[in-house]
Amino acid sequence: MGFIPVVPPHPNRAEPWRLKKAWYRRRNEIERLFRRLKGFRRIFSRFDKPDLVFVAFI
Repeated sequence: MGFIPVVPPHPNRAEPWRLKKAWYRRRNEIERLFRRLKGFRRIFSRFDKPDLVFVAFI
């Protein structure tokens, strides 16, 4: 399909691909960014929480 793998190949793979460490490092940064954004979603979606709980979280 034209995708370029960015994760390291399994050691037992018959035809391992070449790992580009800079791309792998960049992918990790992007995944950490999305994980942080998901954590912040907790602050913005506080429809059922009392104000006191919200202030305590911040």
